Amino acid sequence: MCDQDIHQGLVHDPNLSRRTFGLLGLATAGIAGTALAQSKVVEKDVEVKTPDGTCDAALYYPEGRGTWPAVLVWTDILGLRPVFREMGQRLASQGYVVLVPNPFYRSKRAPVVEGSFDFNKPEDRNKVFALRNAMTDAGIDSDAKAFLAFLDAQPQTAKGRKAGVQGYCMGGPLSFRTAAAVPNRIGAVGSFHGGGLVTKEPSSPHLLIGKTNATYVVAVAQNDDMQDPEAKNILKTTFQQTGKKATVEVYPANHGWCVKGGQVYNEAAAERAWDELTKLYKDTLA
Repeated sequence: MCDQDIHQGLVHDPNLSRRTFGLLGLATAGIAGTALAQSKVVEKDVEVKTPDGTCDAALYYPEGRGTWPAVLVWTDILGLRPVFREMGQRLASQGYVVLVPNPFYRSKRAPVVEGSFDFNKPEDRNKVFALRNAMTDAGIDSDAKAFLAFLDAQPQTAKGRKAGVQGYCMGGPLSFRTAAAVPNRIGAVGSFHGGGLVTKEPSSPHLLIGKTNATYVVAVAQNDDMQDPEAKNILKTTFQQTGKKATVEVYPANHGWCVKGGQVYNEAAAERAWDELTKLYKDTLA
């Protein structure tokens, strides 16, 4: 696993202090609660059975009768927390059944970060890095299948329509893996400041593109592109060679820009990325 895969922006621009992190959780929880009350979305804390145990997760879907396409959301290195709950409810309010799992359930229930936390401190960073290092490709693939099966078991899910998957930071590669693990279900993939999409390893996520049946939106952070400018070109070439429709774009924002509360959060760029995601789902999950 490369450094990009874990949260390059926060590691190299670590101004998320102990106090800021605590206030962020409270503030985001308040925003999520307000939005939920206004958007007529049902939120449930659920448990998903997987081959390796039980995953704690959050499920969202619109109120009322009807069925909607399924979407799986992979979080960043800090895991399932209020900001991703807000994201889940926002997406559900647009007409989707959304599952946001705790990707680290084998190690710890969410929230995986509790109390004081400072990205400036190696001992704090290493706590979350250890959680990511405990995940394996085989485990991610089996989780993806279990999560999609759980979504398809919900009466609100339109099982005859394609599903989507989106990921942030480390969730970008996980979204690529999901599309390859469940190719007959995933019709759309969104990767936002995804780290480690192209590596020199035989397990590189970009090598899985040919095994998928999805349309992609890949939003690249400008500082990630500066560190590895060839990665976007490899992605574009791979999409072209495998005949997959994709948009690969470098955004004028740094790694982590889509996640509220971080020092690098960029609202304008985050909203543009959300608009691209919305269009992707409208065009493909029919």
